[in-house]
Amino acid sequence: MTDSPEQEYDPGDVAVIGMSLRAPGARTKEQFWDVLVHGRETVSFLAKEDIHVDETLIHNPSYVRACGVLDTYDRFDPSVFGISDRMAAAMTPENRLYLESAWESLEDGGYDPDRLTAEIGMYGANNPQTAALYSSPPDRASVGPEAIEASLAWSPDSMTSNALYYMGLTGEAVTVAAVCAGFHYAVHLACQSLLLGQSDMAIAGGAMVRLPHPRGHLWEENRILSKDGHCRPFDANGTGSALSSGVVTLLLKPLGRAVADRDHVYAVVRGSAVNNNGVSAMAYGLAQPERLSACIAAAMEVGGVSPDTVSMYEANGLGLPVTDELEVHAATMAFGKQTATASIGGVKGNVGHGGVVSGGFGTVKAALALYHRTLPATINLTEVNQDLDFPSTPFVPQIEGAAWEPEAGIRRAGITSLGGGGYNAHLVLEEPPAPAGRAPEEAGRPRLATLSAMDDDALARQRTRLREWLEARPELRLDDVCFTLNLGRKVMGRRWAAVVRSREELIAALSDDARGPVASTAAAPRTDPGSFSRSDDGIVPSGQDAPALTDLAAAWVTGLQVDFDALHRDGAGRRVPLPAYPFQPRRFWRTDW
Repeated sequence: MTDSPEQEYDPGDVAVIGMSLRAPGARTKEQFWDVLVHGRETVSFLAKEDIHVDETLIHNPSYVRACGVLDTYDRFDPSVFGISDRMAAAMTPENRLYLESAWESLEDGGYDPDRLTAEIGMYGANNPQTAALYSSPPDRASVGPEAIEASLAWSPDSMTSNALYYMGLTGEAVTVAAVCAGFHYAVHLACQSLLLGQSDMAIAGGAMVRLPHPRGHLWEENRILSKDGHCRPFDANGTGSALSSGVVTLLLKPLGRAVADRDHVYAVVRGSAVNNNGVSAMAYGLAQPERLSACIAAAMEVGGVSPDTVSMYEANGLGLPVTDELEVHAATMAFGKQTATASIGGVKGNVGHGGVVSGGFGTVKAALALYHRTLPATINLTEVNQDLDFPSTPFVPQIEGAAWEPEAGIRRAGITSLGGGGYNAHLVLEEPPAPAGRAPEEAGRPRLATLSAMDDDALARQRTRLREWLEARPELRLDDVCFTLNLGRKVMGRRWAAVVRSREELIAALSDDARGPVASTAAAPRTDPGSFSRSDDGIVPSGQDAPALTDLAAAWVTGLQVDFDALHRDGAGRRVPLPAYPFQPRRFWRTDW
């Protein structure tokens, strides 16, 4: 990481301060990283009885029963957003998934939407075909409130504006249509908005649900879908990829502002670029090396990044020899001759081709690789395609996982995404700056930890998830955890609080058989609201000792508003990733209007 955390950050740098992902075989980004580092393939191979469509095709010898299944594609928790069941059913799967993912990204960054007064840009890509396949609304003769409400719930265009509205935010809302490069285009536009000062923070991402779901595909020679359902990036025997579904969102903020705001930073976007092949395409829909090369080079130039400092290249990597050869040729032209070597990999071998969200899978892989300083293996690569001529390129296939030790002294990654119709996009990410040094945490000082949820069951699951998270991460400081819980979570009706002096006390308090200074909505000690001082943002603690915090906890769990900013004015805490809200999804599916 960067040696000088006190540096003046480049005004063009954008921090990734929150992430959310759902992919085949991975409900969270942590599970996704586990899939990557253990080299697992999460594309499902379906039994015939599991496929309820394509009845006339499943016996065709060219029908491949492979699919990247998303197990929550038809489920949603509308209560968190104040959405009625009728509206939840009208919303397309991608609208619902994007909304929950945007919420998770904001929580992962440690921000409560109710406390934000900033302009939050919302950028997202989806697949317009999904809405049509889900169930098109009737051609109404009127545009009354019911018709408008239903059309906005269903429309692909309103995915991002719905997210702003139901999260209680204001800012720009842009829904992007750029085929399979949609995720990268959303991030590119979000970064531009941040750097122009149009947004204070931005959420950028994409959602893809292949309908009907799940289903296989027909293999056709020299097309992008795999003959056996496996994707083999850069392999001589590759025949393409399987199709998959998923959702990815990133929470973005200018890096200098993120450091000043004590945000947690996963990675830094150093540069981004997009272009289109236009009429110069060698074949409409295939990569055009000169145009793709120009796009990759432009992203590095925008970020002031020398190619020999980029030591990870996450390729589009369809696993089809002709497309892989075009991409490697283009990237080689962009990187030029260099002494350093770059790892090259492709995540489609793990999770398949996620359409508009495929670039998101690669971006989260790169961001987590930077964060963990680890290069995951590219799986299903057993016989490197000799026509790629890797020895004459700057790239070395990442056949096995390895510690990331760059020759240039800094870790940087380039991520390419391509879309049919000639769309090219490239992002350059850099490892996060080293956090500024600070004094050790004050031992034995009492802290207030808070949790809230829609109901008691969700609250109990909150406690369990936080306890398991803390047990698995002994490096987390108590002051950071309490700071994030108090200021970074939306306050809901069922509440729990504990005054603790150590991580161990908090873990014990979170257990089911907890005893000690714990208050819950169901059984909280009585307090006198008139005994507290007040600010415009609620009651304030009378002190920082255990009795004062216990009184504050009891008041908060019984419904009083607390000025948590006043509680953390010492500036000791920093935002850290903690478990997101435990949605309780139910199945919603539109069959008629």
